[in-house]
Amino acid sequence: MVDILFLGTACMQPTKERNHPGVLLSYKGEKILFDCGEGIQRQLKLAGVKPAKISKVLISHWHGDHVLGLPGLMSTMGADQFAKRLQIYGPKGSKKYVEFMLKAFLSTDVIEHEVIEVEEGVIFENEDYYLESYSLKHPGRCVGFSFIEKDKLRIKVKEAEKMGLSGEILGDLQKKKKVVFKGKKIDYKDVTYTVRGKKISYIADTRPCEGASELASGSDLVISESTYSDADRIKAKEHMHLTAKEAAMIASESGAEKLILTHISQRYKNPLMLEEEAREIFDNVLMAKDFMKVKV
Repeated sequence: MVDILFLGTACMQPTKERNHPGVLLSYKGEKILFDCGEGIQRQLKLAGVKPAKISKVLISHWHGDHVLGLPGLMSTMGADQFAKRLQIYGPKGSKKYVEFMLKAFLSTDVIEHEVIEVEEGVIFENEDYYLESYSLKHPGRCVGFSFIEKDKLRIKVKEAEKMGLSGEILGDLQKKKKVVFKGKKIDYKDVTYTVRGKKISYIADTRPCEGASELASGSDLVISESTYSDADRIKAKEHMHLTAKEAAMIASESGAEKLILTHISQRYKNPLMLEEEAREIFDNVLMAKDFMKVKV
């Protein structure tokens, strides 16, 4: 199970209801933060999440609304005696930007950290999941990210019981190891089945592009910016953002399961209109709200 917590769902200007961007993904005790807008550490406290639990911060681009919460978050983590190394992933130039940002503050609590400038494709992998990054179409360098859980083998309990299999033998079969039981070779395929891993994708500021489609492809959940209404599609092109309909089109054409709209402009007094516009294209869509929780 993957848990998603929306910490900030506004765009450039926050509102009383919406903080600057930030989405927290929790998986097997690990917490990954997508973007770190101003005020994110306060949002974490309001949500009851300890900042020191975050292991990775994925920065889509270096516009202020997506990163101004980073120095404060790192300072708080340092004050809380964060004992690990924080990994910060971002587009080319991120090492320089993090260095400049930390130099701008007289902080004595700078935590140990590593900045990884990402290329397209897999940027991190362990035995449980991997992260991918693809370029988006927005002023400056901008990237989106996918969290992809690896497929898991599960035991066909009745089949295993019939064959008298248990304990370490079942563990070996789940690891696709060769097993001999009572003189007979056991093929893992006979007693296991595959559970497909989940894919969650985060599409930050962009126009429709190949990278956005690659991220959305086959996703169980697409979290996408949707700054503009269709009535303001000319502004969307000028400022290189998506309309809600364009976000829905990307999700629909990419075979995504669910779409959640975020990065909502303060200009819309009734932001649910964006959800309604998107639903004309893609039915399984929701409008994000700060502190909204979703299980995938």
